[in-house]
Amino acid sequence: MTSIKKRSKKVGLAPGTLIHMGRDKGGATKVDLVRYDETHLEKRPVTSLDECLIEKGAAGVTWINVEGLADLEVLRHFGSCYGIHPLVLEDILATDQRPKAADYGEYLYVVLKMIGLDEGGGEIKSEQVSLVLGQNYLITFQEGLEGDVFEQVRARLGNEKARLRAMGPDFLLHALLDVIVDHYFLVVEKLADRIEDVEDELVDNPTTATVQAIYRLKRQLLFLHKIFWPLREVVSSLQRRDSPLVRDTTVIYLRDLYDHIVQVLDTLETLREMLSGMLDIYLSSVSNRLNEVMKVLTIIATIFMPLSFVVGWYGMNFKQMPELEWPYGYPAVFALCLVLAGGMLVYFKNKRWL
Repeated sequence: MTSIKKRSKKVGLAPGTLIHMGRDKGGATKVDLVRYDETHLEKRPVTSLDECLIEKGAAGVTWINVEGLADLEVLRHFGSCYGIHPLVLEDILATDQRPKAADYGEYLYVVLKMIGLDEGGGEIKSEQVSLVLGQNYLITFQEGLEGDVFEQVRARLGNEKARLRAMGPDFLLHALLDVIVDHYFLVVEKLADRIEDVEDELVDNPTTATVQAIYRLKRQLLFLHKIFWPLREVVSSLQRRDSPLVRDTTVIYLRDLYDHIVQVLDTLETLREMLSGMLDIYLSSVSNRLNEVMKVLTIIATIFMPLSFVVGWYGMNFKQMPELEWPYGYPAVFALCLVLAGGMLVYFKNKRWL
């Protein structure tokens, strides 16, 4: 429902109209530049957007990272500077995009989700990342201003002997996609640990909080499935694409990345099946507990039925009942009730109903 409400902002507007439909996380848009080759590495923040015109034709590989999408002028500037189609800019600002890849001739456009887990509440945090791959540059657009998972890639760029320094921007694209997928594994592993904890609780002492945890985990896995499944198509299309922007040396690594995505999808499907089985176990456990309670209540009611008959029989107020005047009448009736109750308990135990 949230994405539908976001989309309602664009009703009646022309295609390519730039409107930010994501969460306004505040703060100014931050632009960082990294330019490198085998022998040189330069990292610095971009203080003036006019620098992009100078950096576009610079030697080596240029990586420009844009954090924050609230400033539409920044997007327009990059669009005019690098010839990015207005529809691509529109997709960058629409942060509910399905992961996809598109070939625009001079550049490739890739969009996917970067995810993490909130350590406090255990909720999944997601952020859209858009990547524009050109002949000698890569531009990444991040939705928020809360950091990213690219620190490992930045650290590898600092090593002159790293393969990344000798390869083109397409290999940098692979490196960023690879580190995002690696964090998918971390999130899935943490969810798997939580599922094991819920499973232990389900066996030991299932409560309503247990079933609530199961449903919460099912929603999280469904959300991850929507993120992971289209990404398999994205990487598959990149490795089959005839675009000269993706070199043959990078296609081999894209195949390995495709295998990683398939692996995380298989793990996700296994966890979803486990949760479905756990829900069935919970319902069976509740049903068995209810049956046990009903069995005990039925046995108690059955034992009291003949006792109720006896006391009801002698509770009648007729004067011509010989036992009413008998001195041992009360002890005899009391002993009869004990014998009936004890005999029925022995019978139930022999029948293994207790």
